Amino acid sequence: MADIRMDSAQGRWILLTTVLGSSMVLLDSTVVNVALPRIGRDLDADLAVLQWTVNAYMLTLAGLILLGGSLGDRYGRRKVFVVGVVWFATASLLCGLAPNAGVLIAARALQGIGGALLTPGSLALIQASFHPDDRSRAVGLWSGFGGIGAAVGPFLGGWLVDGPGWRWVFLLNVPLAAVCVPVALRHVPESRDKLTHGRFDVLGAALGALALALVTYALIEAPGGSALVAPAAVAGIVAGVAFVLVERRRPDPMMPPDIFASRQFTAVNLVTLCVYAALGGFFFLAALQLQVVSGWSALAAGTALLPTTVLMLLLSARSGELAEHIGPRIPLTVGPLLCAVGMLLMLRVGPDASYFADVLPAVLVLGFGLVTLVAPLTATVLASVDVGRAGLASGINNAAARAAGLVAVAALPLLTGMGPEAYRSATAFDDAFRQAMGWCAGLLVVGAVVAFATVRRPAPDCTHPECLRHGSVLAPPLEGEQAHKRLG
Repeated sequence: MADIRMDSAQGRWILLTTVLGSSMVLLDSTVVNVALPRIGRDLDADLAVLQWTVNAYMLTLAGLILLGGSLGDRYGRRKVFVVGVVWFATASLLCGLAPNAGVLIAARALQGIGGALLTPGSLALIQASFHPDDRSRAVGLWSGFGGIGAAVGPFLGGWLVDGPGWRWVFLLNVPLAAVCVPVALRHVPESRDKLTHGRFDVLGAALGALALALVTYALIEAPGGSALVAPAAVAGIVAGVAFVLVERRRPDPMMPPDIFASRQFTAVNLVTLCVYAALGGFFFLAALQLQVVSGWSALAAGTALLPTTVLMLLLSARSGELAEHIGPRIPLTVGPLLCAVGMLLMLRVGPDASYFADVLPAVLVLGFGLVTLVAPLTATVLASVDVGRAGLASGINNAAARAAGLVAVAALPLLTGMGPEAYRSATAFDDAFRQAMGWCAGLLVVGAVVAFATVRRPAPDCTHPECLRHGSVLAPPLEGEQAHKRLG
């Protein structure tokens, strides 16, 4: 049994290494969007390259994150975590040294594989190492410090882009890994799940990732009129159908179809798809809008979006407490509507935009919307399945959110008529951005309607989140199998 205490030296070392590991992924998820205009100029890249710079990473991360958690349970959580950190840092080095767009995109895909290995591993190490009496505190500190890393990301990314250059956005991960790995090897105990059995669902993971990759390719390349667009779209649909069939027939599937027998679980994941598709598209385009159209520096653009994450860190725990008293239906309805209002307020952001008059009101309303919905969404996901499947349910919900953001980044430029050179023209990009905000707001309204129509108050005897503070705007928090059982 895990018996390491939070106040011991070893406990502090474990917390340090897991925070450093997860912060690498959170930082990377937030800083890259700020760097996109400079990457495009330096590599003479079109909009499709910028989309792939974001989506190559999201593709492998979303497709493999469930498999990454299973590998840790089987082969050792510390071992897989360390491999993930080394992998992520090596891929980051390749990103920083990339001589052209093709190498950068390939390295970003490799980064996502590393992220899929270390992201679930960081939480699993805490849950497997700490004494049960200290576990909630450790998870809370881990999620809180990770949230701070996510909040610092856009500011730090902007400073690096304007200063030493965009390549340092990726190179920064190398010294973090250089600290993280030796601390993990020296101070973190190895652990495994002795009950793990059966084969890994490698085929399911491969088919899921392939389906996302082909559909993403078709959406991104469609404006260029490539002859491969239609075959890729058809092949993506076929791969998606094959994924569903494989998961239904395997004895130990990565994504057990029977978990969707819970109407509440299915409903909340539909809400998740709508919300995080809108958020993924928004944060991809907003950083570009502020730099391309408003003429802001990368530092100013990154800092402008900071209040959203700060509000989540400060208020998400209280939002979760409120949802416990009134139930999740109202927060999951009101939250997306507030986010929709925030995105519509971004229509005020154009040439010569004022931060306090135009940008700040939008990001504050968006932040309050996220505060309202994220904690209840996670709690409802956990409460909609058996306690023993809490970690699986959270992993599926997290992967669904990342996949939704991936598809949104690919689809929105197509839906709004952005050409390959759109981000080089302030007028063209501004027109497309305004259309995109309408699409994002519409998705959020759909999510609110789904929540109001389908979400019901969970039973009083149910699981609830351990990650009470969360700073990522691109996916809900991951929860482990040891999420608390709340005794009503």
